Amino acid sequence: MSNPVENVVIVGTGCAGLTAAIYAARANLNPLVIEGTLPGGQLTTTSEVENFPGFPAGVDGYQLMDNLRQQATKFGTRFEQAVVEAVNFETMPRRIVCGDRTILAKAVIIATGASPRMTGIPGEKELYGGKGVTTCATCDGAFYRKMEVAVIGGGDSAAEEALFLTRFASKVYLVHRRDELRASKIMADRATSHEKIEMVWDSVPVEVQGVAEGAVSGLKVKNVKSGEERMLPVKGIFVAIGHVPNTGPFAPPLEVDEGGYFKPAAGSQVKTNFPGIYVAGDCADHVYRQAITAAGMGCQAAIEAERWLAEHGG
Repeated sequence: MSNPVENVVIVGTGCAGLTAAIYAARANLNPLVIEGTLPGGQLTTTSEVENFPGFPAGVDGYQLMDNLRQQATKFGTRFEQAVVEAVNFETMPRRIVCGDRTILAKAVIIATGASPRMTGIPGEKELYGGKGVTTCATCDGAFYRKMEVAVIGGGDSAAEEALFLTRFASKVYLVHRRDELRASKIMADRATSHEKIEMVWDSVPVEVQGVAEGAVSGLKVKNVKSGEERMLPVKGIFVAIGHVPNTGPFAPPLEVDEGGYFKPAAGSQVKTNFPGIYVAGDCADHVYRQAITAAGMGCQAAIEAERWLAEHGG
């Protein structure tokens, strides 16, 4: 018996994927969602989300994603625990290979997110997510009012994170392995001249302290020229050395930029170079990377898929 052809398959269950599922399900498209290895996406590792509209007291990241999943399920979304290994978008229906199973679909929404690039030093993994190590100042900066924090990195993102954190933190250490920032001149000048930011030049992180206590108590850094080690007395560590978009199985055939992010078709945030194939969320957005913007892109992608299917006999 041949495989059934799905109206729309959504790959990914973060804010983008689940919002797309809610819209697609309410449009009676009976969407199938492929969950991947981290159901719920990055927000499931965040203890408190304070900037998602509608939750004045904040909301637990896992709870927020579970709410979205329940809402998608209520309208008829189906979920399958699988990992996409390869795709064929040249044929119709589209083919999505997950292990020994091939899923056929008329339309596909890819919302696979991006993974923050981490340093890999001892203590980082153990204290990530609500325990002091994070990758988003916009998300978590307000938790560190009047505390000392560290930012690791030297590009525009690191400089922006450090400057944003000066609104809350009493002091921000900016740790960079070289003796000048890679950031644009204007961002570098702002960071290096700010009274709350101390530059920790020629230094690399060595160890996150506080594993035994269950919360960050310091960051050990090493000067790459002198070999001298120093302890920074910080409560928060913001890793800002870039993100890795989860676009591997889809590029090619989909186009990506130099950073590996999907390149939407001209004039759209979510359309691709293949009709009926859409992208949403952090896998296509290297600028904002917020839960609410991902949700907005998921909404756009679902509406576009619904319209395309209506025009093409879906």
